[in-house]
Amino acid sequence: MSEILPSYVQGSWWTPSTGADIDSVADAVVVRDASTGEQITRVSAAGLDLGATLEYARTVGQTSLGKLTFHQRAVLLKKFALALTERKDELYALSARTGATTADSWVDIDGGIGVLFAYSGKGRRELPNAQVYVDGPVEPLSKDGSFLGQHVYSRLPGAAVQINAFNFPVWGSLEKFAPAFLAGMPTIVKPATPTGYVTEAFVRILVESGLLPEGSLQLVSGSVPTLFENLRLGDLVGFTGSASTAALLREHPSVQNGGVRFTAETDSINASVLGPDATEGTPEFDAYIRQLVTEMTSKAGQKCTAIRRAVVPTAQADAVVDAVRARLDAKVRIGDPRAEGVTMGPLVSLAQRDEVLRQVRALVDGGGRIVIGDLAASAAASGAASLDAAGVKVRRADGTTGAAPEGAFISPVLLRFDDANAEAVHAVEAFGPVSSLITYDTVAAASDIVARGGGSLVTSVATHDTAFAAQIMSGIAASNGRVLFLDRDDARSSTGHGSPLPGLVHGGPGRAGGGEELGGIRAVLHHMQRTAVQGSPEMLTAITGVWHSGASVRDDSIHPFRKSLAQLRIGDRIASGTREVALDDIETFAHFTGDTFYAHMDDESAAANPFFPGRVAHGYLLVSWAAGLFVDPEPGPVLANYGLENLRFITPVSPGDSIRVELTAKQITPRETDEYGEVRWDAVILNQDDATVATYDVLTLVAKE
Repeated sequence: MSEILPSYVQGSWWTPSTGADIDSVADAVVVRDASTGEQITRVSAAGLDLGATLEYARTVGQTSLGKLTFHQRAVLLKKFALALTERKDELYALSARTGATTADSWVDIDGGIGVLFAYSGKGRRELPNAQVYVDGPVEPLSKDGSFLGQHVYSRLPGAAVQINAFNFPVWGSLEKFAPAFLAGMPTIVKPATPTGYVTEAFVRILVESGLLPEGSLQLVSGSVPTLFENLRLGDLVGFTGSASTAALLREHPSVQNGGVRFTAETDSINASVLGPDATEGTPEFDAYIRQLVTEMTSKAGQKCTAIRRAVVPTAQADAVVDAVRARLDAKVRIGDPRAEGVTMGPLVSLAQRDEVLRQVRALVDGGGRIVIGDLAASAAASGAASLDAAGVKVRRADGTTGAAPEGAFISPVLLRFDDANAEAVHAVEAFGPVSSLITYDTVAAASDIVARGGGSLVTSVATHDTAFAAQIMSGIAASNGRVLFLDRDDARSSTGHGSPLPGLVHGGPGRAGGGEELGGIRAVLHHMQRTAVQGSPEMLTAITGVWHSGASVRDDSIHPFRKSLAQLRIGDRIASGTREVALDDIETFAHFTGDTFYAHMDDESAAANPFFPGRVAHGYLLVSWAAGLFVDPEPGPVLANYGLENLRFITPVSPGDSIRVELTAKQITPRETDEYGEVRWDAVILNQDDATVATYDVLTLVAKE
């Protein structure tokens, strides 16, 4: 195949324009099948106008996404996920050519689609059906309530540029795209060259679906040497790759002085700790071995979250080596992912295989000794000039078994370091099926070993000892973006050491890049600017779409519960009549509910309490009565009350006091996919002196029409 892999920019597919002879593109990089060496495509972005591509995102993309609310964008994310699901077999077929087994491809493809589904759901549940996100409670700035402060998030005005690694061509793009799209920021994807053809395929599916808002997603297939010169304030770069490359990009003037946001998720020397209680034969020991072997062989070890350091008690070291060897022998079959029974494929390319072998040699030179490995790894360790795969016997696609020098195969390698302070084990990453075993004797030593990695994406700990878990957590938390505790209670349900989840932060300090991705709505907010807004209640209500106390209200002849979403307006209010609280009411409620707490039943004891003047009414009695005061009981647009939030009791109510309630429409959120929406009501219970008794939000479901 001599075709150049296309880019998708400015609303159309693009390849370098070289006349009839496409083979004359000088810088085109040949991409080959990881198992067979067969040429798949060539990659070049020579001649592509990056400045125009970015400007298209900032103008056309920003305009199209700016017309949509968070919920409308969330609904589109679900439609994208369904479109990819319908054609995912195409992606699986291409993924196999990268060296990924079916299980590996499931993590990448279905995992990426799952991120779209997750952010679609989170966007509709956790964000308003609006374009501004309100952050935290209002800050009163004046005694009379006429001057307030509120933090709000608004989308950045530029482009979200993602530069991705080769190992997850689908998930790696979609986990960045989903939160950017939900925030309303157009995305430009720059995939890694060795697997960019898989990224191109999923982008093509989305383009052909006709669902993408214009300019919301562009793809650049090939190198982008002038990218950073074309970036400006309002743009954002999300980088996944090596720590050294991230460091260079972070120093670019556009990041240092130009206001371009830069976040990085880089390689890290992740650790997995075996607790001292997890001795051979315990469920924790078995779970540890299963997880270690899985992380060594999943994606052939080409994962930024893979376990690079197995940190185990000195007394368990030999048992761990024996158990890892036995499981590798029993479970791992190396070969072409298209061959039946293969559980581990090749590395992504011959160049990557050779790089891994060089790093294995560096680990050996740094004090490690290979305790599990093959001839290819041994050749690297001995400094052999030829780093081929002759020593690796693999299963070919045709079912035969033998050497496959044209494929990027390597067997799993486990090294052992007798010196836990050896620099290489904490600094050198062989980005393949390679891990190193280090021993410890105290919790402090284990914590120090983990921290020596200089910052990690994840550390896992296998233990059933809660005291050990708490102690080591205090020692390693600051060095990690995520910590997983594995024991007999969660081993079957655990998603695993190496699996980032949409709802949890993916990233880590130091060497891991210092950035954050995913983490639920946090990732959406990374694509937005937080601004402190000051003004009157009326002004803040208009800006945020949320009613603030002191803003104008509307008391008309129509009860708010008689209004559909189409009729209801922010600030619609009902002010109820009053109801007196008698001692008999308090006692009846106490005996009926069983809540005979002394503050309601014993005047002397209640008076001795510093918070009460004597016997007082139950707070929940007052909330129940408040509902009776504001509810319109007849069938109508209000379909259900589905909760209370932020309830606070402020002033006690004594027998003989009266209460009334003011209920104001605070926030209206229509649901895009249902015939109803949510209304948040500001509820305030007042006594006969207009002192505030209680405040809370009432949540109702209301019909649109």
